[in-house]
Amino acid sequence: MSFKVSLVGNGISAWRFLKATHQQQRDAFAASAQVTRATERFAAKAGSFAKPEDVMADRIVRQVALQSFGLQDDIDNIYFMTKILDDGTSNRDALANRLADSRYRDFSAAFGFGEVLPPRVQEPGFTDRIVSRYIDQGFELAVGQTDDALRQALNFDRMLPQIAKTTSSNDAAWFKIMGTPNLRNVVETALGLPKAFGRIDLDQQLESLKDLSRKRFGSDEMRDIASGPIREKAINLFLLRQQVSRGFASSSNAIALQLLS
Repeated sequence: MSFKVSLVGNGISAWRFLKATHQQQRDAFAASAQVTRATERFAAKAGSFAKPEDVMADRIVRQVALQSFGLQDDIDNIYFMTKILDDGTSNRDALANRLADSRYRDFSAAFGFGEVLPPRVQEPGFTDRIVSRYIDQGFELAVGQTDDALRQALNFDRMLPQIAKTTSSNDAAWFKIMGTPNLRNVVETALGLPKAFGRIDLDQQLESLKDLSRKRFGSDEMRDIASGPIREKAINLFLLRQQVSRGFASSSNAIALQLLS
């Protein structure tokens, strides 16, 4: 991706600048020639999606579809991704349901193949939803070319309210975060958890995350955490800890980290 995101400063100062200019920069990214060609091609083909193979047949269309869910690294895994779509998500034994990474379930569910009802590709607004996700993910990837921590923060900022709004229960929201690598990393880093945390039993992870969240943020309810102030606090903690881990800590950063913690 050749688009260059403008960033000023680093860590929290860069985050604030990015937030202030996000809409303007995202719009410029969406209007770039490469993105416009890709989205127009996807829109032109989407009306003829009748089976998973139709999505996978064209590399540009496949790129848009996969990148929309952060699965762009699977662009050459055509058989695997076709199987993900073909199985759907209703059956417990569907391939997407057997994978720990929830992005595959989201991808399969969004297209709706392998279900009793007509696929979701036939629903009004389907193309617009996928294109919007593609642009969001693509812009985040462009941010990541300069600073991957900011990419993760931007993705977390976008996704957390969606998860809080659409999941069926608070525990389901936590499991969703635990099953999404980027979101898991932001939460675990913000809470100061070690890398080995992910090796313990899932139910223990859930209880530990909720307990730490109550202590750090005053609530373990995802709707509360996804609200602006707590979400921003989590992002600031994540970015500060990232700077510390990179050896960029200053005395002011250390003080800020203590205050936020």
